[in-house]
Amino acid sequence: MHEYYPLILVGAIVGLFTLIFTLAYVFMKDKKKAIGFDRNMKDSEIIRRLFYYAKPYWKSFLFVFFVMLVSIAYDILSPYLVGQAEEIVKGNFPMASLLRIVGMYAAVLVVSSICTYIQAVVLQKIGQRILSNLREDLFTHIEQLSHDQFNHIPVGKLVTRVTNDTNAISQMFTSIIISLAKNILVIIGVVAAMLFLNLELTLMVLCFVPFIVLFTIIFRKFSRQAYRRVKDGTTDINTFLSENLSGMKITQIFNCEPKKLREFRSKNDYLSWAKRQQIFVFSIFRPIVYMLYISSVLCLLYLGGKGYIQNTSFMGQVITSGTLVSFYMYISKFFNPIQTLAEQFNWLQSAFASAEKIFSVMDMVPEVVDEPDAIELPVIRGEIEFKDVWFAYEPGEWVLKGISFHINPKETVAFVGSTGSGKTTILSLLCRNYDIQKGQILVDGIDIRHIKLSCLRSHFGQMLQDVFLFSGTIRSNIVLREDSFTDEEVLDACHYVNADHFINQLPDGLDEEVRERGNNFSAGQRQLLSFARTIIHKPDVIILDEATANIDTETEQLIQDSLEKIMNIGTMLIVAHRLSTIQHADKIMVISHGQILEQGNHFELLEKKGAYYELYRLQYQGTDIDC
Repeated sequence: MHEYYPLILVGAIVGLFTLIFTLAYVFMKDKKKAIGFDRNMKDSEIIRRLFYYAKPYWKSFLFVFFVMLVSIAYDILSPYLVGQAEEIVKGNFPMASLLRIVGMYAAVLVVSSICTYIQAVVLQKIGQRILSNLREDLFTHIEQLSHDQFNHIPVGKLVTRVTNDTNAISQMFTSIIISLAKNILVIIGVVAAMLFLNLELTLMVLCFVPFIVLFTIIFRKFSRQAYRRVKDGTTDINTFLSENLSGMKITQIFNCEPKKLREFRSKNDYLSWAKRQQIFVFSIFRPIVYMLYISSVLCLLYLGGKGYIQNTSFMGQVITSGTLVSFYMYISKFFNPIQTLAEQFNWLQSAFASAEKIFSVMDMVPEVVDEPDAIELPVIRGEIEFKDVWFAYEPGEWVLKGISFHINPKETVAFVGSTGSGKTTILSLLCRNYDIQKGQILVDGIDIRHIKLSCLRSHFGQMLQDVFLFSGTIRSNIVLREDSFTDEEVLDACHYVNADHFINQLPDGLDEEVRERGNNFSAGQRQLLSFARTIIHKPDVIILDEATANIDTETEQLIQDSLEKIMNIGTMLIVAHRLSTIQHADKIMVISHGQILEQGNHFELLEKKGAYYELYRLQYQGTDIDC
């Protein structure tokens, strides 16, 4: 009995570790809700959706699979050939036989290396194509989300989805999947070769397989949680940076650098802790697998050496020195893929965590979409009507309360009122940036929900208070869409709105560089460029939302001249706090708390001496009011 003590000792050590990790697994399973260990999407669902992007390249994957089968020949045959060489050297040492085996070994090695190279090249090409398609689909879907959905999603989170998370998925297609398949095939091939060589020693090695499976299942639970924490931490930091780098001027103006540094340090410390947890999980699993490997080697040397010395046989198979050498190498070939599988499983979990976050964005249903029977309108006259419109950004908090009005084609209508009264909301609803809860909005007598979004918005030209310019040139920011405009047409639009005054003074004219958000131009210049890009597309309805709020008096005069020119182009809707900019409007509507208090032209409203009269009097105190 004492001769089996070494084996019993090895079994006791393995059993102890099995008990410890099983208890840890049970504890984690019971407490997963308390620590936020959630699984929102099954692996099978993730795989199915990722397969959709891989399906067009199935022929390339099939080719790589066959190349891989050839490449693993080295892992399967090399231990056997070394064992044969050992027996030749130990025997009569026939040089011809030894050279033949060495030649076979070299040939297998060369072919395997060439196949591995081809496999890597093909997979990289496939992976980059899949990555490109996935990013394009994700960006296209993000473009379809409504304004309200963008208000609830931090920009940094979306940036992380399109960049970091898609990169993790690309790695899965370029290396992880094929490597997983290769390692699994190597393990199967090694087991088959060991069964061919010696059944007794093979059964001894296979005794460790249940423990490997058990440890892998346990590791899988801890690994997924660790990777999810890392992904969440990365997203938080990207979101923080996106917001605070954009607002760095405010941070510096108010000396908030220490406060922002503390906030960043908090998020950075969390990400550092999450990464340490991830490393800790992996640092436990791999040594455990290595322990199983060493244990199997010890058992091999003990049983194999004992059997070789005693010249025992099992089911007709005798343990020879060549068999021991081959098995020693096969055990290494058996456990190395398992150790690699652990690392690749880490990457796979990372890819799945990234895919889950990407698909969570792609599963967001756009709140504003075309109806099935939506129509195209080649042209609109500009007749607008609101019928008992109710709208709330948050349920129950009504911003508009039964708004009703009618605007004739080519009328100029202004909306005035205090901040938060609902003026800008009315214009946003007209373009279907949001959908109303109750009532009806008509354009040329047609409900806007029955008009295709792209068609509806193509007939509107919007000039907002905060002009957004993209990096590029003045020309690209004016043209904006893919419509082809000549330089003459662009210059005509600039001249029409008086933007040519400053463009002609620039060294590169229309080709002048526009830096991020147009920060190399003044607010007035950006507003004039906004006018130009609106006019060049010849809209049927023009919307001005506080377009003159942040500009100087000289630029305001230029814009007033531009307004007088474009008033007859189509229907014009204006939101303004400066009442001087709307005195010539055909109709002025005074909005308060989501309701229309009064409407009429400038002189009619002054005669009423109501809300508009009070606004006008406050802005022009000390000035005689001519009614």
